[in-house]
Amino acid sequence: MEEEANKVVSERKKSCVNCGAELKYKPGTTQITCEYCGHEETIVQHQDGLQELDLIPYLDEMGSQSHSEEIMMLHCKNCGANQHIEENYKSLHCVYCTMPLIIEDAYKEDWILPGAVLPFQFDQKKSHQIFSKWVKGLWFAPNNLKKAALDPQKTKGLYLPYWTFDAQLYASYTGQRGDYYYVSVPYTTKVNGKTVQRTRQERRTRWTPTRGNVNGFVDDTLIKASHQRKNAIPQKISNWNLNALEAFNTSFLSGFVTEKYTIPLKDGHLSSTKEAEKIAITWAKRDIGGDTQRVNSVDMSLSEETFKHILLPVYISAYQYNGKKYNFFVNGQTGSISGNRPYSFWKIFFFVLFIIMIILVLVMLSK
Repeated sequence: MEEEANKVVSERKKSCVNCGAELKYKPGTTQITCEYCGHEETIVQHQDGLQELDLIPYLDEMGSQSHSEEIMMLHCKNCGANQHIEENYKSLHCVYCTMPLIIEDAYKEDWILPGAVLPFQFDQKKSHQIFSKWVKGLWFAPNNLKKAALDPQKTKGLYLPYWTFDAQLYASYTGQRGDYYYVSVPYTTKVNGKTVQRTRQERRTRWTPTRGNVNGFVDDTLIKASHQRKNAIPQKISNWNLNALEAFNTSFLSGFVTEKYTIPLKDGHLSSTKEAEKIAITWAKRDIGGDTQRVNSVDMSLSEETFKHILLPVYISAYQYNGKKYNFFVNGQTGSISGNRPYSFWKIFFFVLFIIMIILVLVMLSK
């Protein structure tokens, strides 16, 4: 294991055989390339595939160094993010809040090596095109918003840390099965000034006590592994396809920022256990059947638990409009975008005024 960790460290940076410049990952490919002379090399993938680690030894703090390494970290004092940035990265600014990072403040820290990475599928230029299209489709946006200034140096490709957990789940449950039936209920109503008695169908539920057992494999429960006090990654863009994960290779990280996990494995496991309980309840309801279900109690156990530390891609940037900064985020795999934006007061004002005028006209015509 120690030899493997040392091998990973030595592979972090690769130099171009032609000009000596650093080779960087080319999004959407399995190539690393030199941006100066165009030389390309293929990323050699491990034959073992994605590696799952046994959970219990790590939670017991045994063997936790067998799959770890030391990396240089920079801590943002403004927003708290911990980022690994290569020494030759052009712009030392925090990817979240854009505050300057001081290279002299860098420190070394151990981390559990990632077991998989989801490589970026497009480059920074494409992320700017997605931004431009997004801006043009915004409702109530100022007319000149499309002239918003994007600073390329503050658009960063960031690998976000996540934990994934696998386990065999077994649970026994007690609950109730609900089956719908309908009854005729009489009621009175007015028809042409006369009281008329009629009936309507109302739904009722017949509840039956039930109990049972469910079991199955819980695969890749995804748990966020870092805190963002400011500019948190929106849930809207967190829709990665984990089937496209690649076995971890440091070449995929070259040219990008990597955030270190700040949520410990132990806390991530607690969150995944809560997610497993939700899964157990869903399975129990499916097992109960009927039209509706109640789950009164669940006694769940997990076995054969494994985990991975994985890295997922997102572009983070900011744009200036009327002297104010707005942030946006682009999923580095799917291209989905989310961000904050300005609104045009006058567009909203005239739209509301237009709606009021329509309502007034309809009221006048109804008279």
